[in-house]
Amino acid sequence: MVATAAPDQVMRIVENRHQNPFEVLGSHPIEQEGQHYWIVRAYLPDADAVWVVHPEMREQYAMESVHHPHFFECQIKAEDLATNYLLKVKEGEHERVIHDPYAFKTPLLTDYDIYLFGEGNHHRIYEKMGAHPVQVEGVQGVYFSVWAPNAGNVSVIGDFNGWDGRKHQMRRINGGVWDLFIPGLAAGDKYKYEIKNSAGHLYYKSDPYGFQQEVRPDTASVVNDLAYGWHDSDWMEQRRQSDPHQQPVSVYEVHLASWLHDGMDNPPDQGYAVRVSQKPEARFLTYRELAAKLIPYVKELGYTHIEVLPVAEHPFDGSWGYQVAGHYAPTSRFGTPQDFMYFVDQCHQNDIGVIVDWVPGHFPKDSHGLAFFDGSHLYEHGDPRKGEHKGWGTLVFNYARHEVRNFLVSNALFWFDKYHIDGIRVDAVASMLYLDYDRQDGEWVANHYGGNENLEAVDFLKQMNYLLFGYYPGVLSIAEESTSWPNVSRPTYIGGLGFNFKWNMGWMHDMLHYFSNDPIYRKFHQNNITFSIWYAFSENFMLALSHDEVVHGKGSLFQKMPGDEWQKFANLRALFAYMFTHPGKKTLFMGMEFGQTKEWNCWLDLDWGLLNQEPHQQLKRFMGDLNAFYRDQPALYTDDFSDNGFEWIDCNDAGNSVVSFLRRSKDGQEFIMTVCNLTPNVLYDYWVGVPEAGYYQEVLNSDAEIYGGSGTSNDGGKEAHRWEHNPRWPYALSLTLPPLGVMSFKLG
Repeated sequence: MVATAAPDQVMRIVENRHQNPFEVLGSHPIEQEGQHYWIVRAYLPDADAVWVVHPEMREQYAMESVHHPHFFECQIKAEDLATNYLLKVKEGEHERVIHDPYAFKTPLLTDYDIYLFGEGNHHRIYEKMGAHPVQVEGVQGVYFSVWAPNAGNVSVIGDFNGWDGRKHQMRRINGGVWDLFIPGLAAGDKYKYEIKNSAGHLYYKSDPYGFQQEVRPDTASVVNDLAYGWHDSDWMEQRRQSDPHQQPVSVYEVHLASWLHDGMDNPPDQGYAVRVSQKPEARFLTYRELAAKLIPYVKELGYTHIEVLPVAEHPFDGSWGYQVAGHYAPTSRFGTPQDFMYFVDQCHQNDIGVIVDWVPGHFPKDSHGLAFFDGSHLYEHGDPRKGEHKGWGTLVFNYARHEVRNFLVSNALFWFDKYHIDGIRVDAVASMLYLDYDRQDGEWVANHYGGNENLEAVDFLKQMNYLLFGYYPGVLSIAEESTSWPNVSRPTYIGGLGFNFKWNMGWMHDMLHYFSNDPIYRKFHQNNITFSIWYAFSENFMLALSHDEVVHGKGSLFQKMPGDEWQKFANLRALFAYMFTHPGKKTLFMGMEFGQTKEWNCWLDLDWGLLNQEPHQQLKRFMGDLNAFYRDQPALYTDDFSDNGFEWIDCNDAGNSVVSFLRRSKDGQEFIMTVCNLTPNVLYDYWVGVPEAGYYQEVLNSDAEIYGGSGTSNDGGKEAHRWEHNPRWPYALSLTLPPLGVMSFKLG
């Protein structure tokens, strides 16, 4: 036969230089002397001989080599060729029958998809980008698409083609997107993208939208359909109707890799038994094992939510997950995406919400990741004054680029959509907001107004939060933002960033500074314990004692507390009790609940052996009772964010290091009176004003004997007496204040 493909076209295919291999490969109609034919072409680098096979009639048509030993072509009458024809391929002594990828010409990505993506508004682009098991024209396979506008060529490579980029060359369609449907692939297949830039340099990249990756140190993406049968419809409906501002929110922050390990000699029933890199005899618990062990523990302690340090895939264990290389893939260290879904599902069935740390501020430079993705600065800024965090050794997203912003916005929505999570805690927001963050003069570029605000990052955060609450009412979006940027937790329609909570970093610093002082000096630092109320209602604050406070030489909370062992535990109970009665939602890092005595080490378990000692058992019991008390008292959580919910009784008794205050419920029907004695001295006949007459029941006492305290109390409560001392408070209680103790009272 006479070859119909031009030699230069064939060589562009052979050398992987063709940006639309469909123009050459696959089936093409021709007409000769009034007769309709199909020309079928295939490039199969390992093939010795190839036949076109009709899938039903099984008739075979031999193909001939043209212009190159492995480029094949044949001509078939139109009526003899099916659109989903087969190729029988002989490779040495082996034969196989496959569908031709280039027979499936219609992109599953529509022009409208690409248009929305190009303007940054395709909110579920993850349903089109990446790798998706689908059926096309009755044939099962996987559809791949990737954004790489500056690439010269892109191929899909994997075990299925010997990691040979010549075999599955992708097609460039609109918007710099490349696509290809590969028949016969399915969930579980490993793959990467081979990307060639204009200079011919090759880059081997994991899929930015990949739903699963191999277990580190391997970095290939894994096809996954994310199929799972959920059992949390009641929880999801209840959440949709809820307002977290008026609910108790008490968060247990946990690093899944170091909460608890198991031995390599005890393999899990399901999932991966992944070795801990710095502890060869230990392995991580799987998501399913964590569901069986972590959830009952958190439920026993009474927390409302579990917050997991980033579970998105990351190459280095020591980054704790904060250097993400697979934004759409839960880490395979602990199992499959379906295993993580099971973990979330089990949390919901036990009335526990799940918050995921989310990292849109930076990404690592690992060669398989987003860095220099298509041979150009695609996801990051090219200018290092904008595009690099030197202190972290990471790159900064280019928020001005619509497709990059779309990648991140849809990623936030993805975790709520596919994994049913209940909140995100957004890491390092300050690093996103300020162009000069951690940069010296001359190392940053001002915005077009001459300021240091990253206006594109601001727009991105506003868009993300606006969409998040529109799609998923009742969820949490928490900013870890350490500066005085205004209106972080205010709605976007009044100029805010749109988060519904912000970590109160000032409160954390003041509390740790105050409680680390020997009590004899606390009278000189009364402002530390009271100052937070001056700004407590400027944002919707969450009080957080997080992992950041117990690493890098800072010591554990227990180590920060002054005094002997008894005083250390008493100080911890007082700190936690003040935290839970102070306005704001709550977050505590794992191990704090039982008095971890050493700084957190991400390579080791928590010191669970401490719970064999009574003082640590007693602190754990106190935290369980404190959470229950908090959840049972509407006055402590329904009005966290206005001064109607808080009132000082006395914040000026610095000489005794005592503060007292009221918390009121949103409806005004209930109030809790709390008094804190933050020295080791028992104070007798200490008068505290109250607004109404009656009997005040002692509902919380951090000094109770069951918690390891001295047992100093007020015999269950006190009757209020008329009081002329302070016209603001017509009644008062004469109390005995326990050493380093916090007490709460309730009328009736």
